[in-house]
Amino acid sequence: MNTNLHAHMEQTLVRLRESVRATAPILVDFLRDEVEKTGFHDVVFGLSGGIDSALVAYLAVEAFGAERVHPVIMPYRLSSAASLRDAQAITSDLGLKADLVEITPQIDAYFSRDPSASLLRRGNKMARERMSILFDHAAVYRALVLGTSNKTELLLGYGTQFGDLGSAVNALGDLYKSQVRALAEQLGVPAAILHKAPSADLWEEQTDEKELGFTYDEADVLLHHWVDRWLTRAEIEALGFAPELVEGVMRRVRLNHYKRVPPVIAKLSSRTIGIDFLYPRDWGM
Repeated sequence: MNTNLHAHMEQTLVRLRESVRATAPILVDFLRDEVEKTGFHDVVFGLSGGIDSALVAYLAVEAFGAERVHPVIMPYRLSSAASLRDAQAITSDLGLKADLVEITPQIDAYFSRDPSASLLRRGNKMARERMSILFDHAAVYRALVLGTSNKTELLLGYGTQFGDLGSAVNALGDLYKSQVRALAEQLGVPAAILHKAPSADLWEEQTDEKELGFTYDEADVLLHHWVDRWLTRAEIEALGFAPELVEGVMRRVRLNHYKRVPPVIAKLSSRTIGIDFLYPRDWGM
């Protein structure tokens, strides 16, 4: 990375981080309003020990109080022991009671019929199994499922459709990864979680950035310029970003757009759900 690009990235990241200084109360009010206006009072979410779910935990407790917040820890046999310790540190710090649900039996039973299944298939199955468990817990607690995907992940499609992307309410979806880290630090998320390498923890030594092929900082700055500032590809490359990186990021955003929209319904009548039969989420409540 050349010196000019490095300096530009640092300046942009500082601005992105500073822009979220006053957002915690906004997100707390958002969670409380979006959950309670639909008739629910409790929330459920997956607590992985990573920074995104940690931030959701701190925001949720501020919004609802610990007694109405129900984290679920769902390790697989290859999950990092450090992730479990970090998740437990969060529950201890916030006074939360977490449900621990081991997903190894059902995952291994399913893939016993196809031991050669790829890591991608296994990871997607784990993500969907976890979301299935969360919605079952939501029925137990009469709660809504909170999402933990940030803006960077959503744009890049770094998530599993109907898995970790299948939540009911998401407070982090307009925060880039660097902004999540800044807000988490502001709210007192433990340093061990703030500074560890981001990972979906789907298999041993898996990290997000290793899979993506670039850093979250690079993605955040590039996406900010493209999505928020409407810069063209040529303008972004002029900042010093490698053309292959710009193309790779933009291609991921385009190819994964289907994950960010509801299922497409063929229009046959005068009013079709999702097209011209449109009402607010809390219609009729």
